[in-house]
Amino acid sequence: MTNTDEVTRIAFAELKTLLARVFERHGTSAEVAAVLADNCASAQRDGSESHGVFRIPGYLSTLASGWVDGRAVPQVEDIAPGLVAVDAGNGFAQPALAAARGLLLDKVRHNGIAMLAIRNSHHFAALWPDVEPFAREGLVALAFVNSMACVVPYGGRKPLFGTNPISFAAPRADADPLVFDLATSAIAHGDVQIAAREGQLLPEGYGVDSDGRPTCDPAAILNGGALLPFGGYKGSALSMMVELLAAALTGGNFSFEFDWSQHPGAKTPWTGELLIVIDPSRGAGSNFAERTATLVREMAAAGQTRQPGDRRYRQRAESARAGVAIASEDLAYLRGLLG
Repeated sequence: MTNTDEVTRIAFAELKTLLARVFERHGTSAEVAAVLADNCASAQRDGSESHGVFRIPGYLSTLASGWVDGRAVPQVEDIAPGLVAVDAGNGFAQPALAAARGLLLDKVRHNGIAMLAIRNSHHFAALWPDVEPFAREGLVALAFVNSMACVVPYGGRKPLFGTNPISFAAPRADADPLVFDLATSAIAHGDVQIAAREGQLLPEGYGVDSDGRPTCDPAAILNGGALLPFGGYKGSALSMMVELLAAALTGGNFSFEFDWSQHPGAKTPWTGELLIVIDPSRGAGSNFAERTATLVREMAAAGQTRQPGDRRYRQRAESARAGVAIASEDLAYLRGLLG
């Protein structure tokens, strides 16, 4: 993908259709293509540049390498009253979530809480789209996913953890849900790639080079170096927690446990994902959405004027009004993939 100042606007539905055609042309089933296209187009629509169309070359390179099965059919397993498991079949995690969503919601509504454990899966996208839809149905949702080993644990000497993001969504009365999606590394891996592409330096404390020396050069981090956890030992502990929840608990791979060396071009980590969904109406928090709104008002009064998700919602509204912004050369590249 390119870096250009010339921007084109395209309707969200048109972008989704284009991306779905690209995915299907390059090896996925129509069902998988539709889910991945919606996820990728949603990130682009909401201004998440590092997880929008920027990811397409990585998806296609991975599909071409044979590392991931773009036609995998997820196998949903009803394990227990509060647990759904899915074997993604070496496919992508988002279609596995889509396949299990109905059963998961049934269990949440019946029990007040349920978990979804996805294994044998690849997740290469923003995590907030996995949880925001639940909040729009009045539920609280958390998601955890691990990735490839690219983060040095606090006090360590070599990469062991993934960027290991955590995402959270909660309903808010008379407003969009409160949603955050954050890596437990100092910066998301995709943002490092963008910084390297644009020739920008990173702040101190974000990564180390191949010799373990601190560096602000994103290329040095990507070429044999590694990221650091955010917040020192605190971020490292959270990253460890994600490994245990997303891999050990689901039956997925740890971030260091898979070998893609025989698949040149592979980019997607073969790991696991855990979702926890809660129905707040089943407990003392029956006015949960109002309580969320109260907290947000007090946060604003305390000086935090920008709340989690606000920037995405503003960009989403702008995209709905004017079309999704995409670099003109990138749009031409996507259309060229269909030729």
